Amino acid sequence: MNTPTKPPVFLERASYRQRRLTDAVRLLPVLGLVLWGIPLLWGAEGAGPKSNAGALLYVFGVWVALIALTALIVPRLRDENAAPPVEDPE
Repeated sequence: MNTPTKPPVFLERASYRQRRLTDAVRLLPVLGLVLWGIPLLWGAEGAGPKSNAGALLYVFGVWVALIALTALIVPRLRDENAAPPVEDPE
């Protein structure tokens, strides 16, 4: 009696890492929105007028950090839909 073989429970390490990198790229915009919302929660400390220079520097710092994270993650992604390279028969 032939019993069908069950597929392995665990994914291959390479495909698992690709999926986690894809998840990370998808979460970067959400992380950016959360981090950009933090200056809105900063309250006025004291009675005098408050400068927004710190909040502006924070927002642009988050922006640069998101660009750097994307630049680090995206090259490690491989295109699963891309055709394999064709070897030149000589």
